[in-house]
Amino acid sequence: MSGNQVLSADLIVSQLVAASFQEIIQSLGNKLHDFGYVKNSYVPAVIKREGIFPTGLPLGNINVAIPHTDVEHVNRPAIAVATLAHPVTFGNMGDPGNKLEVSIVFLLAMKEPHAQVDLLQNLVETFQNPEVLENLLGATDSKEIEKILQQYLKLKEVH
Repeated sequence: MSGNQVLSADLIVSQLVAASFQEIIQSLGNKLHDFGYVKNSYVPAVIKREGIFPTGLPLGNINVAIPHTDVEHVNRPAIAVATLAHPVTFGNMGDPGNKLEVSIVFLLAMKEPHAQVDLLQNLVETFQNPEVLENLLGATDSKEIEKILQQYLKLKEVH
């Protein structure tokens, strides 16, 4: 990755097998940590935040989650992505008392608060196109997922 690019096939997992949202955050968070994007405090902070402020987004047939945490846990901005082999339960962002089955997870590591808000808006707008979500779930490897996301997201604007 170079410049302001925050997405890389190295940070994408196709058909991740996980039993809980904690396992997903741990798996993707470890990738971010291994490449130096986040601090040791990042994974526990994201898991804690997800328990208090869930990020599951109901979108119909294919639901997504967008876990993230405060910028103080981040070294450099990046997005880690996983399509799941089997849906995993997350709390509903709009109704935290309810759960939903999520099939795609975007773990955000943003360095600036405004960038996190801009990226969340960008992702939510992209998710309104069900074809994007279907293509992501149907993708067979991380390179294909990266290509689909580069096509639809305006990631060069993220800092």
